[in-house]
Amino acid sequence: MIASLQVVIFFVFYIAIFGLSLWALIDLLRRPATAFPQAGKRTKGFWGAIVGVATAVSFSVIPIPGVPHLPSFLALLAAVGAIVYLVDVKPAVTPYSGGRGRGRGPRGPSGPSGGW
Repeated sequence: MIASLQVVIFFVFYIAIFGLSLWALIDLLRRPATAFPQAGKRTKGFWGAIVGVATAVSFSVIPIPGVPHLPSFLALLAAVGAIVYLVDVKPAVTPYSGGRGRGRGPRGPSGPSGGW
């Protein structure tokens, strides 16, 4: 009984890591490449490689009966890559991305003149 509960908990854990990595990858793909250097971060290609590998690894670690998968400790490394992007890079890049992030930039909501 406990062993089957552990299997379910680990399965949910791996699915959550995959979801987190996929969320980071989708967000990264929506950002313009010029926003990364403007925010003082590494290039979009660098973060694309980190988050892309994290997504692929987190998918490959999901335990499916009868299908070989990677060692489970790699899921933690995948989670670290996605979390670093989401908590450090994404907030820094958002003001330079246009769209929803426009108004929260370093110059404020009204641009450099400060209003009217």
